[in-house]
Amino acid sequence: MRIPGPEEIRALHAKHAPTAEAFASVHRHCELVWSIAEQLLASPRLARLDAELVRAGCLLHDIGVYRLYGEDGRLDHKNYIRHGLLGQELLESEGHPAALCRFCSHHTGVGLTRQDVVSQNLPVPPADYLAETPEERLVMYADKFHSKSHPDRFLTPDAYAAHVRRFGEEKVFAFQALRDEFGDPDLALLAPHVEPLTPHVAPPPVSG
Repeated sequence: MRIPGPEEIRALHAKHAPTAEAFASVHRHCELVWSIAEQLLASPRLARLDAELVRAGCLLHDIGVYRLYGEDGRLDHKNYIRHGLLGQELLESEGHPAALCRFCSHHTGVGLTRQDVVSQNLPVPPADYLAETPEERLVMYADKFHSKSHPDRFLTPDAYAAHVRRFGEEKVFAFQALRDEFGDPDLALLAPHVEPLTPHVAPPPVSG
């Protein structure tokens, strides 16, 4: 499988971004997610992962967000949950293989199940959208620590755990399993001038 590099992916973002502001928000977020994943990949226990594939997954995972911007330049927050499937469709239309497209549709939260879709009446086809490979799980995990809110924010691991608890204790356990698998990132190395959210601060509305 041919894996696109950063410049090719950047050009794909530029092609589909409806505005310069949308490009700056989404592409920067994807780059930060890769920075988090890259830091975690430095652990010897993750040497088996395909770093090039993880990089592409990080840089592409949110490309579907562009399709949620209206003509007025505003993001459709109500349907934000659809951005993963929209990204998959976008990459498929560009001829990319399923292994890359899945990073878009299988990174939401700590794994979106058919039961989640049905019980929450989410606007996506009922199915399991779960990260399966180690590369998919790492992209999904790294994505949890940065939000595209305004202003954008970093979330500590404890802050995200507190945030995801509202969706059920099983989601907390799923996130803890990811922490056990990949370790906690050192967010201060990535954003020394940004104060990460604490568990006592409400997380921003747009993440993951």
